[in-house]
Amino acid sequence: MSAPLVRLPSLDLVRGFVAVGRRMSITLAAQDLCLTQSAVSRQIHALEDALGIKLLVRGHRSIAFTPEGERLFRSADSAVQQLQDVVGELKGPSGRRMVTITSTMGLTGLWLMPRLGNFLQRHPEIEVRVSANSRAVDLKAEGIDLAIRYGAPGAMPEGAELLLKETIVPVAHPSLGLTALDSPEVLAGQVLLEFDGPFRPWLQWSEWLARFGWEGAKPRGVLRFNVYDQLVHAAVAGQGIALGRLPLVSPMLADGRLVRLTIPRPGPHPEHAFWLLHAEAPLRPEVAAVVAWVREEAAGGSGK
Repeated sequence: MSAPLVRLPSLDLVRGFVAVGRRMSITLAAQDLCLTQSAVSRQIHALEDALGIKLLVRGHRSIAFTPEGERLFRSADSAVQQLQDVVGELKGPSGRRMVTITSTMGLTGLWLMPRLGNFLQRHPEIEVRVSANSRAVDLKAEGIDLAIRYGAPGAMPEGAELLLKETIVPVAHPSLGLTALDSPEVLAGQVLLEFDGPFRPWLQWSEWLARFGWEGAKPRGVLRFNVYDQLVHAAVAGQGIALGRLPLVSPMLADGRLVRLTIPRPGPHPEHAFWLLHAEAPLRPEVAAVVAWVREEAAGGSGK
């Protein structure tokens, strides 16, 4: 049964919860919302009080969803994203040329957004609107200029441009003291961070352990995430070992937030990759500028 409209929590509280859920970090969520950490914490507590349930489990320098919290996040994140998209479309003209780009949540959070500030510094006359979702959309019908999509070559439409090849490597925070994943015994005291999204064997620990003949390995535990960037943030927080997608985690390997673990033999090698699609040709000058920048970033930051 749906709750009456009058009993719905304040949108400010929901927005704070979604910001925390997207980042799995109150500190980063506070930065996104231009609020203090304590203000965001109060929003989460207020939402929990309003609903009468716990939404987050708070640990030492880490947070995780309760089952109820994960269910609420899946729904609230989708609703807030739709609001973001519509509000972006309804806003009055800013005097700058608009380019809309869509991509998966993982690529958006880990690859696109950290780099976007550089583009805006170089092109202050261009306004970029980012739509993060994993569904396939009709670019022309929805007014989207560019898309970065993940898939196999045969699933991509004509004109799709290979942007980033997929390479998977085990990674962990330096605090775990690991440099290699070379025996099943290494896993005995470790937590595995599992991507609980669409079935892709190269991103599943079961496939990796079978490839090494370690089907009987017994890790200390498994944490599952339905959004890939949350899994990576958990790895950076030292919560366990993750299967890192090299194009997305290479900045964290470069600055030492994560360590690449050596393995006895290569893991599963996917044919899937990230592809750049555009809605129409010829490209408008502002769209062409974004395309050139995306290509440049991919060539310099693909982890090759």
